[in-house]
Amino acid sequence: MIDYYFSPGPNPLKVSLFLEECGIPYRPISVDLLKGEHLTPSYSRLNPNNKVPAIIDDGVAVFDSNAILLYLAEKHRRFLPEEHARGSLLSWLMFVASGLGPFSGQAVHFKMYAPEPKDYPLRRYTFEARRHYQVLEGHLADKDWMVGDTYTIVDMATWGWIRHMDLVLGEGAKGEFPRVARLLETISERPAAHRALALLKEHNFTMKFDQQALDTLYRHKGAVQPGQVTFK
Repeated sequence: MIDYYFSPGPNPLKVSLFLEECGIPYRPISVDLLKGEHLTPSYSRLNPNNKVPAIIDDGVAVFDSNAILLYLAEKHRRFLPEEHARGSLLSWLMFVASGLGPFSGQAVHFKMYAPEPKDYPLRRYTFEARRHYQVLEGHLADKDWMVGDTYTIVDMATWGWIRHMDLVLGEGAKGEFPRVARLLETISERPAAHRALALLKEHNFTMKFDQQALDTLYRHKGAVQPGQVTFK
């Protein structure tokens, strides 16, 4: 039985999707970020970086969503491409981990929460987020899936973030990037995706982004103000 520590947001959702796709027994353990539950000593021992998600699998602790996907996929031999495509798998998995995810997250942060002046960082991160979407759009020009001819953990990792493309890039992003939108729709229609999203409704997370919650999330003093949006 896997202990699965999760919260609302793009990164945990990738792992939820994998677990539901594979039917692996797991125990969901909610971590309420706005209450600071990711900062407790017990959670810090599990993940010294104090991020979510994390798992404990037969006594083995693994953190970072893409690392968890790769660990579980290799252990269970599920949702991996043919061996000759392993280089492509690793490349695109890191593309999501180091590019698509961070730039999308920072674009939303500066759009919704950063204090003024924020024009330069907002333009910077929105530009880079859009550039990563342009890379995805071009990559999907002649293929249905991110790697090889089958649905893999790279598609799951990508799905976690592209669900929020309108929030990151603004209304109309799905029209600007129709191939990315097609991938989003294809995965979102899968029964496992419905179950992964339903998991969030089974737990009572704090969803009010008041000043106390933001001070917990962003602990550099006076850095953020309450906004009106959250990842769901």
